[in-house]
Amino acid sequence: MKKIFVNGYGSIGSRITSFLKDDPEISVIGVGKYSPDDDVNVAISRGLNVYVPEKKLDDFKNFKIAGSIESALDDCDLVIDAAPGGHGFKNKKNLYEPRNLMAIYQGGEAVHGDEAVSDLLFNSRANYTEAFGKKHVMQGSCNVTGMGRILEPLREKYGDRLKRFDVTLIRRWADIEQTDKKLSDTIEMTEKPHHGEDVKEYFGKDAPLFVRAVKVPTRQMHLHIMDIRFNETAPSPDELHKLFENEYGVATLWTAKGTKDVRDYANTMNFNFTDTNMIHIHANMTVSIGDTIQMMYSDDQTGIVIPENHMLMQAMLFEKPYEEAFKHTESIFNMKEKKMQLQERFART
Repeated sequence: MKKIFVNGYGSIGSRITSFLKDDPEISVIGVGKYSPDDDVNVAISRGLNVYVPEKKLDDFKNFKIAGSIESALDDCDLVIDAAPGGHGFKNKKNLYEPRNLMAIYQGGEAVHGDEAVSDLLFNSRANYTEAFGKKHVMQGSCNVTGMGRILEPLREKYGDRLKRFDVTLIRRWADIEQTDKKLSDTIEMTEKPHHGEDVKEYFGKDAPLFVRAVKVPTRQMHLHIMDIRFNETAPSPDELHKLFENEYGVATLWTAKGTKDVRDYANTMNFNFTDTNMIHIHANMTVSIGDTIQMMYSDDQTGIVIPENHMLMQAMLFEKPYEEAFKHTESIFNMKEKKMQLQERFART
């Protein structure tokens, strides 16, 4: 049995540990915490061992700490780094590389430049086997992961018929649990968003993909507006929707008026953290005119990357065939069941 350490217990760390505990092939030896706050007791109450930096042990004397992060890393096979963006690179240099330790990094890090954590940005739908034999791999962000679930099926189906993709990312301002983060009353433009270049890491450097991004004051998911241009007449909306009927992690919804509708339903169904872990095509908004088809889909922020982390973990630790890894991830996340429930709730009338 392989031993996993999750370094960080925020939006990513708390979610990934809630699922990893159900995986019989691995053992979560604990989580890393850097601040002596209420989340320490939350983690302990969920049966997790909490480890802290050796130099900060005294700061946690009022908590039941299992030991130092350094000692935990000495006893694990792979670490899932769930630290805030930029800290992953520091952890790589100071903690993981000296121990020759496998590590997965999250979307706040980089795959280019002096602070690159890896030369591979992972998307299970596009480059699963490329993670075999890698020591350090970056999992794409929620927006980058979501675009992969849409773009890769399109490329497989239409190939050279595709001419250009124009994507507008309408991004949430904060996560659901970030109640202390104020939502500013503004629409903020993002200069030179990283998402397009990140997607090209697995979709192709020369892909005709153009991405713009804005942030809006909501915690209720992201919304992507994608214009897909063809070299000929674009397919009908029904043909496009049919393409995603059996696609993993993509639900087609007809009657959701907004992202909060989807989140509220997930809450009533007791989905973990109110996450759906998937993309939701808002099918009533799909339009085909001439050589272009426009679609809109919402992206379950944070939640969408959790099953991706699990797929990446299997690729790095076990080098499983894709279908075997996919089946194992499905047994833990029950994505097909969630998709069916969502599609029934927001079915075409």
